Amino acid sequence: MKGEGLDVVRGSGNVFRDLGHKNADAEQFKAILAAEIIKALDQDGLTVRVAHERTGIAAADFSRIRNADLGRFTVDRLMSIINRLGSRVEVKVRVRRDAGWQAKTPAPPTASRRPSPGPGIRRPLRPGT
Repeated sequence: MKGEGLDVVRGSGNVFRDLGHKNADAEQFKAILAAEIIKALDQDGLTVRVAHERTGIAAADFSRIRNADLGRFTVDRLMSIINRLGSRVEVKVRVRRDAGWQAKTPAPPTASRRPSPGPGIRRPLRPGT
């Protein structure tokens, strides 16, 4: 055991992506929102029943969130729960392209290069051409 080396693999920063989940970014965002809900419950010392009484949201939903059973929740529903607990959500978006990313559709033509009109389409002649 002592002589065996360990392979170190750097993660992407999103465990769901590293595990190959289809909607990794949405799953990570839902997990972050759920963590904020749990933090709000803990800071206020709320049980799931008291949270239900204060917000009108089912106690079972708070239990699901505490147990990381987020399959029934959408991002907007989790944001609504945070709002009902008296907090506000601020979302900042940062777009980062992967190194191997390539566009699947061609870039739009630039002003200096016009696309050909295609078969059967004629351009009007300009004087002097």
